[in-house]
Amino acid sequence: MSSLSGKNILITGGCGSIGSHLVEKVLEHDPNVVRVFDNSESGLFQLQREFEDDQQLRFLLGDVRDQDRLKLAVEDIDVVFHAAALKHVTINEYNPFETVQTNVQGTQNLIRAALEEEVESFVGISTDKASNPTSVMGATKLLSERLIIAANTYKGSRETRFGCVRFGNVLGSSGSVVPLFFDQIQSGGPVTVTDPEMTRFIMPTEEAVELVITAQERMQGGEVFVLKMPAFQVGTLAKAMIKEYSDDSDSVDVKIIGSRPGERKHEKLISREEAHHAKELDEMFVILPQIEFEGYEVDTNQLTSISSEYTSADTQLLSEKQLIETIDSLDVV
Repeated sequence: MSSLSGKNILITGGCGSIGSHLVEKVLEHDPNVVRVFDNSESGLFQLQREFEDDQQLRFLLGDVRDQDRLKLAVEDIDVVFHAAALKHVTINEYNPFETVQTNVQGTQNLIRAALEEEVESFVGISTDKASNPTSVMGATKLLSERLIIAANTYKGSRETRFGCVRFGNVLGSSGSVVPLFFDQIQSGGPVTVTDPEMTRFIMPTEEAVELVITAQERMQGGEVFVLKMPAFQVGTLAKAMIKEYSDDSDSVDVKIIGSRPGERKHEKLISREEAHHAKELDEMFVILPQIEFEGYEVDTNQLTSISSEYTSADTQLLSEKQLIETIDSLDVV
């Protein structure tokens, strides 16, 4: 039986790319109720139309910055999936006050509500940009992770498990590079590339959501789960998509625009410092908690330690053919 079966579940940011797919996946586990919490009225309306016949769903308009609203949203909840965040790197660079209020203060508000309600488990959804961050968004997501992990030391006699998942770019998510390139190609170009040699991790939404569910089931509390995933060069993706999706590929130009504020050339899922605390499983890595708290036990003999950081520059790079096969298989353009 699924650990989510018969449970009351809250998904913050439930109208986002990850959140909405998580709603769909969680419903397959036969929960008692799923509360979808988001500050987008139009997003909630669209999701409500999509699932209008599902009696397990409740749609809650609110913001994670509002402690009182969260307290009501978490009432009688067993499992929290925290996907609400401001995520666009460049926008966050110019609006750091707002980013801190949502990604840091919002997470702290939700943790406090979860502790008061004594939920069973709390999974925070994070990003590769949280590892050795170079951007406002990455720094706030790292703080969000640390708040969630440290919540295990605040819980006292409560049995709540707090943990995180961390992954790279989700294929076809809102604002991501694949739909951007496709729109530019359909408009005749140019396709704007920051740096052709820039690399990024990539994963299908389905795999990202599966990782979130797996983490909730497996975590003791305090871990950060990192799925193994391939990477791509931005220049390779642009060339592949122009060839595949343009009626006249020779007429679509590539324009190099340079890195945007907060961007880095290669992404990290596990930093060199984190590698000392990371263990390897078949399909994922687990970053073990670096702080001590009562009740955490792990059999390190059953885990293989990793010796170096995990970056998009040092992992498998997808070819043009593999990128197109991946995009087509998931119907994201």
